[in-house]
Amino acid sequence: MKLENIVVVLDRPEESRNIGAVCRAMANSAIHTLRIVGTKREDIDAEHVHVLAIHAGHIFDSAQYFASITEAVADCACAAATTRRPGKKRKNALMLPEEFAAFADSLTESAASAGTASTAGSTGSGSRVAVVFGNERTGLSDSEIQECSAGVTIPTSEEFGSLNLSHAVQLVCYQLFRRKIDGEAGRAALQDAKTAGYTPLTLPEVDALVTYLLDDMRSIGFFSHAGRPEMEQFWKGVLARAALSGEQADFMRKTFDRMVGLCTRAPLNHPA
Repeated sequence: MKLENIVVVLDRPEESRNIGAVCRAMANSAIHTLRIVGTKREDIDAEHVHVLAIHAGHIFDSAQYFASITEAVADCACAAATTRRPGKKRKNALMLPEEFAAFADSLTESAASAGTASTAGSTGSGSRVAVVFGNERTGLSDSEIQECSAGVTIPTSEEFGSLNLSHAVQLVCYQLFRRKIDGEAGRAALQDAKTAGYTPLTLPEVDALVTYLLDDMRSIGFFSHAGRPEMEQFWKGVLARAALSGEQADFMRKTFDRMVGLCTRAPLNHPA
């Protein structure tokens, strides 16, 4: 587990002291990359942040700001939304924090490609993995969760299921840190061999691959009536979790192109 490749994303945080507590929770687990969505730097009371952050104020000071979750996680191979409510539009298959830590381990340890190494702020080794936390009062909306490629849930009592923002960050970060200190123990059984030796596609690259595949499907009449949006979300989730390499993505494109050719005997309707 390369903790330097873990990105914590706060979506529309409202309370400056909560941001400070999040920074402290991150520092407890040696995680230092913070990105904030939908809240501007000037709208945050830095003094209140530093009071709660204690000696972790540097995490806030170096935080990056974005207009959307999609922009905040564009350089990541996986973005996991935290939610306590599963649903059709809320990532039906939710991972527990320890399951997410095992998955993140395999991605952050993958070898970097030249393209990833040239990305601004890249660690130069392994893929970035983001974990996204919603607003203190409302959490993540369905549409915000759709911007992510996976889901994580923290089991809580039916008596009171809502967690404080910094507590949720602490629990997830702890599992990631625990995975780090556990080292190699049990990794062989949990890490999929296909993620070793290369950097998986980033989320924008997954989106581009899904668009390509669905265009092929459209060309043979698969979406004559409806169904493309649902199919798009399905494939984005599956392919992001699969952590495909560039070569594997090319193989999928060629396979779908071949199927189109067999069905239509016609030239493709999109660029090679």
